[in-house]
Amino acid sequence: MSAFSARVNIAPKLARRASKANTGRSSKVPTRMTVAQGVPDVSCDDAPALISTTDAWKDLAAHKQEIDKTHLRDLIEDQKRCEALTVEYNGVYCDYARQRVTEETMSKLYELADEANLRGKINAMFSGEHINSTEDRAVLHVATRAPRNKVINVDGKNIVPDVWDVLDKIKDFTEKVRNGEWLGHTGKPLTSVVAIGIGGSFLGPLFVHTALRTCGEAADGARGRQLRFLANVDPVDVARSLNGLDPETTLVVVVSKTFTTAETMLNARTVRQWIIASLGAEAVKKHMVAVSTNLKLVQEFGIDPDNAFAFWDWVGGRYSVCSAVGMLPLSLQYGFDTMEKFLEGAWNMDEHFATAPFEENVPVTLGLLSVWNVSFLDCPARAILPYTQALAKLAPHIQQVAMESNGKGVSIDGQPLPYDTGEIDFGEPGTNGQHSFYQLIHQGRTIPCDFIGIIKSQQSVYLKGEIVSNHDELMCNFFAQADALAVGKTAVQLRSENCPDSLIPHKTFTGNRPSLSIMLPALNAYTTGQILAIYEHRVATQGFIWGLNSFDQWGVELGKVLASKVRTTMNEKRTKGDKMSDKDGFNPSTTAMLNRYLEGKAQLKYAEPEDVFPCDLIDSDECRPPTDRKSTRLNS
Repeated sequence: MSAFSARVNIAPKLARRASKANTGRSSKVPTRMTVAQGVPDVSCDDAPALISTTDAWKDLAAHKQEIDKTHLRDLIEDQKRCEALTVEYNGVYCDYARQRVTEETMSKLYELADEANLRGKINAMFSGEHINSTEDRAVLHVATRAPRNKVINVDGKNIVPDVWDVLDKIKDFTEKVRNGEWLGHTGKPLTSVVAIGIGGSFLGPLFVHTALRTCGEAADGARGRQLRFLANVDPVDVARSLNGLDPETTLVVVVSKTFTTAETMLNARTVRQWIIASLGAEAVKKHMVAVSTNLKLVQEFGIDPDNAFAFWDWVGGRYSVCSAVGMLPLSLQYGFDTMEKFLEGAWNMDEHFATAPFEENVPVTLGLLSVWNVSFLDCPARAILPYTQALAKLAPHIQQVAMESNGKGVSIDGQPLPYDTGEIDFGEPGTNGQHSFYQLIHQGRTIPCDFIGIIKSQQSVYLKGEIVSNHDELMCNFFAQADALAVGKTAVQLRSENCPDSLIPHKTFTGNRPSLSIMLPALNAYTTGQILAIYEHRVATQGFIWGLNSFDQWGVELGKVLASKVRTTMNEKRTKGDKMSDKDGFNPSTTAMLNRYLEGKAQLKYAEPEDVFPCDLIDSDECRPPTDRKSTRLNS
């Protein structure tokens, strides 16, 4: 059956498992269900209400008692097991022999995947079904990197031509900017780009930019250019993003699907005024472009609608780096040809995820291991530890991808979950992290770790008199840390080294701490796309097994609503010069903090608004110094 055509269940509670046949597989009793309004009915492969009610889940829960009797220091010595617990695809090599699993554990996890109808759910995603049922949307970030000749339908329409219309427009525009055909308002080339966006419009592109900055081929294409990101509404971030830039040679990319995102649009208005103050209002059309679908608001803002690049509601923000959200600013920096290789790497892993048997499937296997660690071994977090500085922004990006996707307490159909889901993701490049939080992961809480190593470094240094190259030194730690976590060090070993008895408890390492190791042949645009897609699909696998909707994010909404109330009240009080009172509707704690904040301002009542910039931070001749009331205004 085609991975792109199967129609499958996404609301498991609507059917029950049938009795098992002698083969051990369930006999299929298909039923029909409506996914969402306007979407064709799909068949249910009689999956259970919650995955925890299945025999496969219960079997794993019982199996944990057997795993608790083992230790990784013994398991890691089993050569047959070590050879079995690896998975490799197109240069990406993953060794998970340091996970607290056996071959039997993996068989049971793959059976759990069958029980959860994982294959069907993957097929449904690639087929354009509205698997984001709470928002009635398809989930097709994979389409943003699909080759031209692929057919991916949403509501009966092949969307791949639409994707390539935008990509072709990005290629045409970015080549004009890079070769000097598109010039700024005063006729100067635009060599600096500031991308304004927040959340997925920032973290994903920043991750890719950081990965490619020191890649030789990509860096060659970026010579004489610079790319900066402005995300935080904090004016300090504005100051730092504009520091040293010349408006005459700066192009601004505003990323907001609706063109209403509060933080992004305030930052966009601030930078627009920076351009206008120096070059005049007409310059906006030459110095600002948009990634948005709201052409009306784009035009009202002053940006030519012809310079707006589209994306679609079937691309979630945290999954949008392969759309115009990332491709436009990154192509301006590195060239479209380099970024097309990034798309090819991601699509390569997309196809692997969609078609490979689970036992050979990198994202599926990693996702199942995470389910095992979270729901059965009670591990609440995961450390992402790339042993390359170029992947310094991978962990922050995956932090959003994973925690916003799977940080849920109810199933896709609204049932409270009796098991833990999601992980607290964090990380830091090695060896920096070793001098930061590795103490905890070695001797404190058990935190499963992802070690990511690169075989060929982006930068090679080998000094005279050194026994290994700089990159070899880095990778020696990559190999050693995983073994240290797994094997540990016993009191017996310490005594044999004449360790004082008083220090033995402090120097003992329990070991048995799970990790996995991923190695890439090199870090370039293609492999950056691969590693991105691996983590995206790993997260999807976890959500599909747990029965979540991994593609909505209602948890971010409440704080926005409450901030709007604070904003309205703040404006009222500072316009009148008043303080908060219990009549304003806030609890006593918030009222007290708001008043402390207001009392700390240079003046309680707003001064007359004036377009100023903190020129003591923006080191640029083009920054217009404010009036002699500078200190008052900068503290307003």
